Amino acid sequence: MAADMPDPKEIEELLLGGELRYTRVDAVRLSGVTKEFSSRLWRAFGYPSMPDDAIAYTEGDVAALIQIKRLIEDGVLDEDGVIRLVRAFGQTMTRLAEWQVNLLSSMMTSGDPQEAPSSEAVRMIVEIAEKHIDDFEPLVVHAWRRQLAAAGTRAMASVATAGGSVPARQQITVGFADMVSFTQMSRELDELELARVVERFEETAADIVAASGGRLVKTLGDEVLFSADSPRLGGEIALAIAEAIKDETEVPDVRVGVAYGPVLPLMGDVFGTTVNLAARLTSLARPGAVVIDDALAAQLGDDPAFEITRIVRRPVRGLGIIQPFVLRRATEI
Repeated sequence: MAADMPDPKEIEELLLGGELRYTRVDAVRLSGVTKEFSSRLWRAFGYPSMPDDAIAYTEGDVAALIQIKRLIEDGVLDEDGVIRLVRAFGQTMTRLAEWQVNLLSSMMTSGDPQEAPSSEAVRMIVEIAEKHIDDFEPLVVHAWRRQLAAAGTRAMASVATAGGSVPARQQITVGFADMVSFTQMSRELDELELARVVERFEETAADIVAASGGRLVKTLGDEVLFSADSPRLGGEIALAIAEAIKDETEVPDVRVGVAYGPVLPLMGDVFGTTVNLAARLTSLARPGAVVIDDALAAQLGDDPAFEITRIVRRPVRGLGIIQPFVLRRATEI
């Protein structure tokens, strides 16, 4: 590393908010948790395993262990519950951190991933972090609280619909939007151009889903998975994504498949035959079109905002013969 580059240890301590001063043995002793539990916890967070004598922990790490231990002692969560909660945080924060580092790297290299950042650019980013990291941290908590409130509201509505019991599976609308000819495009574009197309696609879909009141479950590069509490909202989101992407000159058209039925929510994701069906329906849609299953067609059949057209029954891998429908906006007369 160049002599005028910032010390990596100093940067790490800056971002961690404290000095690296404890070994794992120290952290276990000071917090009062067992070595076995601390190992499970760090793995769930997504942290790499460290030798017992490596000085790799801060006061913040010890405080986190103490706080988690208190939650268990107060009966808020048991050990398995803590591990599941921490794993959810770890996986989410890993993706967020990688995205942020990639963003900073692009700022330092003018967006060219092949260009090495200059020492001056690195120092500039470190200075920004040092001055403003305390301003960024509350934004993460704010976003988490807003999403927690939305998820809690959805859960309460689901319980109310089920008559006071907690349903193992929820009846919702799920949809996949899949970019057309992504494999061919990935061969024709360089990495930077491809990344920009994917980012634009994800931004457009995410904005539509959020503004409509749906939920972006996950992004998978060339496709996004979204969900909606009502059939009408799911249909509206699907059409809006297809229409918006069609107007994007830099992003190829999408095929959208949407299904309505029971799903199993788990760790922020959704699972089940309904999800699989929505994914399969994308392969039946023409570019720029939305194809839905018979359950969603039945729910939207009397809605004057939509036109629903039955198409030929098709065999679908793993699901047998299905009856798909094309969903369009109603034509004004």
